[in-house]
Amino acid sequence: MAGLLALASPARAQTDLLQDLERQTADSTKREVVAATFKGTHIINAQSVETPGQGTLAFLIQHRFGTLNSGAYNFFGLDQAVLRLSFEYGLTNRLAVGIGRSNIEKTFDGFLKYRALRQTSGARPMPVSVTLFASAAITTLKFGTLPTERTTASRLDYTYQVLIARKVSSGLSLQLMPTLIHRNYVPLAGMQNDVYSIGGGLRQKLTKRIALTADYFYVLPGYAADNFRNALGAGFDIETGGHVFQLHVTNAQGMTEKFFVPQTSGDFFKGDIYFGFTVARNFTVKSQLK
Repeated sequence: MAGLLALASPARAQTDLLQDLERQTADSTKREVVAATFKGTHIINAQSVETPGQGTLAFLIQHRFGTLNSGAYNFFGLDQAVLRLSFEYGLTNRLAVGIGRSNIEKTFDGFLKYRALRQTSGARPMPVSVTLFASAAITTLKFGTLPTERTTASRLDYTYQVLIARKVSSGLSLQLMPTLIHRNYVPLAGMQNDVYSIGGGLRQKLTKRIALTADYFYVLPGYAADNFRNALGAGFDIETGGHVFQLHVTNAQGMTEKFFVPQTSGDFFKGDIYFGFTVARNFTVKSQLK
């Protein structure tokens, strides 16, 4: 009996060793997608690499008051406000569409957003996530009677972006945003129809439900860079169950790329700061469509 036990123990140990090796081999070939690089589809001014996800409809309310340095008569900006309402829908986990309306120049916008690459860990990891973004915006503001009234084509502006992000750790995410704004119409000679910019964004987790966020757009040299300011924003993301609540300050009043990239006029460090918030609420509608 003792001899049989002595023979069985090595056999059992060998089996356990083989199982451990198989498990380690399987783990080494496993590839996992890095999730939640950002908690919302926007950082502050900027789009993030995130999309709502297949079958999810996101409703966003973006609100900004007037500048803090507008004085007590305007209640430090609270008497003035701009608003943008938008819907974003995930056709797939990679492709999303969206529409929005802002009261600045009575502007409607629509966009497509495609997650071309997703950051992964494990075997053959992908170091970054890459999302492609394209939008068109049209102003419906009345400019007057002919010949000062504008044609439909002259009211259109286009945005093209490559959003490149990396979740560096469980708490820190960074994003780079090469950007092109094309404007069909510019009012003054010398103004650029094409404005190029490089944006950067970050998210630093502070607690389980609160994160610090910031984004910045540097406009490359030209008329826009000489006559306008670079958009800068900083704020906090607060997760509250079914939605993300964002509080922020920025020197950009407009909330679409055609406004905040080439037309930001406020000087952040001289008090031209707009306090604002964004509320994002997600609804699962895919099951209701079946």
